[in-house]
Amino acid sequence: MKPKILTALVGYTPRKLAADLFAGLTVALVALPLSIAIAIASGAPPAAGLITAVVGGLLISALGGSRVQIGGPTGAFIVVVYGVIHQYGYGGLMQATLMAGIILLIAGFLRAGQLIRHIPEPVIEGFTIGIAIVIAASQLKDLAGMSGPALPADFLPKMVRLWEMHLSIDWVALSIGVTSIAAILLLRRRAPRIPWPVIVVMAASLVALFLPSVQTIVDQYGTLPNRLPTPRFPSFNIDQVTSLVSPALTIAFLAGIESLLSAIVADRMIKGAHRSNAELIAQGAANLASPLFGGLPATGAIARTATNVNAGGRTPVAGIAHALFLLAALLFAGPLMGRMALPALAALLIVTAWTMSEPHRWRHRLRQPRADLGLLLLTAAMTVLADLTVAIAVGSILGLMLRISRGEIEPPRWQTPFRWGGSQRPPK
Repeated sequence: MKPKILTALVGYTPRKLAADLFAGLTVALVALPLSIAIAIASGAPPAAGLITAVVGGLLISALGGSRVQIGGPTGAFIVVVYGVIHQYGYGGLMQATLMAGIILLIAGFLRAGQLIRHIPEPVIEGFTIGIAIVIAASQLKDLAGMSGPALPADFLPKMVRLWEMHLSIDWVALSIGVTSIAAILLLRRRAPRIPWPVIVVMAASLVALFLPSVQTIVDQYGTLPNRLPTPRFPSFNIDQVTSLVSPALTIAFLAGIESLLSAIVADRMIKGAHRSNAELIAQGAANLASPLFGGLPATGAIARTATNVNAGGRTPVAGIAHALFLLAALLFAGPLMGRMALPALAALLIVTAWTMSEPHRWRHRLRQPRADLGLLLLTAAMTVLADLTVAIAVGSILGLMLRISRGEIEPPRWQTPFRWGGSQRPPK
């Protein structure tokens, strides 16, 4: 459970520091628009995403069990966070996140890090695909510049509401959004090491300055703060605690799954070995601290971790630097960030959802045993149409029963997503 930074700093040199600082800056450029976009998609204030990346990212790097893990808000939480805010308000989310932090700390101290590996791969892929579908659907309103009330949390009512709004489509905003999607996908393929998301979002936002109908962050949410909030303990509503146990468990489960999956990806990229229990403890600390500043749930981010490795980051100093660069942006670049165009941010999240779904893996998925494919599709459908907690619980139970019936006792070797960073190849 020893933090990896204590090992990584042995023999640390100025050359390694320079490499880590460059990697931290590169990741911060990717994380800046993405963190804001995730917060908006979650129904939270835009600054909450940056706060999460600063506070959560700092603690996950400083206390975690991976050399190169980058922490912050991720797309996987959008579905849960949006639902909790919709039902219990922002205060309810703060309570649920604190409870999740406690659960993760307990799991880490009980050395439960290896148990997560027993979750069947079709369940992991199924709920990831389901989350990607929900994220993409939730961004259609901002992508097309549609006007109307906030979208419902449930998928089918959300699609009905979007259809009711379709006559309000702003074709200029939609053009900017679609062009941003195409630009990010094409440019990322041609030059994967360049932080195209922030370049494309800023370029689209510059164009939007001359197009009054295109909404920006300032237009919709007001001016971004230029300081980190003073930490304070959220007020607990005792009557809600029992109701928040389920979302707290879901947040803790997602944080554990995504952080350890990200750590496995990082291990294979740098030929290292993470400490799973230290990683869970770091996730617990991050999710205890983030809500004290008004932030969102935090976890290890696979795409940003891959970006960090590709940029040359090799120690937790790169993750700490990424958090400090984002803090500097929050303190000194608030007016500039507030001018980011909402269609461009929606485009960024739609690209993120597309990447999460790993479309290149469908050929492999369709060749797997029918029971596994059915479990994947069932988990995805339950994630979209029912509830993420139910999808994970039912999918895991069915998956474990399926494995036991086959006599598969050893935990599976997860097929980790190696194309999230743009240039990786699957391990041989």
